[in-house]
Amino acid sequence: MTTHIRIYSDYICPFCYIGKGILDRLAQEFDIAAEWLPFEIHPETPPGGALLTEHLPHIDWDDLYRNLRSAGKEYGIVFGRVRMLPNSRMALEASEYARDHGAHGALHEALFRAYFTDLQDIGNRAVLLDIARSVGLDPGGLDAALDAGTYRERLDQTQRAARRRDITAVPAFIINDCCSIVGAQPLPLFRETLGRIAQPRTAHRPAERDSR
Repeated sequence: MTTHIRIYSDYICPFCYIGKGILDRLAQEFDIAAEWLPFEIHPETPPGGALLTEHLPHIDWDDLYRNLRSAGKEYGIVFGRVRMLPNSRMALEASEYARDHGAHGALHEALFRAYFTDLQDIGNRAVLLDIARSVGLDPGGLDAALDAGTYRERLDQTQRAARRRDITAVPAFIINDCCSIVGAQPLPLFRETLGRIAQPRTAHRPAERDSR
């Protein structure tokens, strides 16, 4: 039986990017179906973004990035030195547009990589449209959806649903609606949890046929 995991995340959260690496690794080992859901962690960020050091002055950024690069290395994730915190609302709306057009997985990966590795401003509409184009989405269609606010209510509903679950931090992994893991915790913890409730991936592999 497939194990369903809902993950609340935001594209400006570095631990969510690591969380994606963790889940990609787990998907090679267990029969899981992942559903990534939007959770805006800094809605107060100005539309034009803000300097991380000014917006979040309590964080030791040098220490954080040392830890992030060490943790990301295991999953092939490269962290550049991000200096700006964009408003992530448009990026989250874009991911919902991609979901409705069959490209959520591709845009999901592209947005994380664009921000944390390529140091692009994913709060800038022109940048966002270029990223959408790069994964085969229609930038004109996305632009129109952003103008119309097509996905604003969906984001708000998802945020409210998360709050009802007392989710206040991301990434938050909800497994089969019965247990949760919050944060990019060590891989063994995920393996231990899934080992109790999930089927190993190998158990679902059909026997290979001799094609000769």
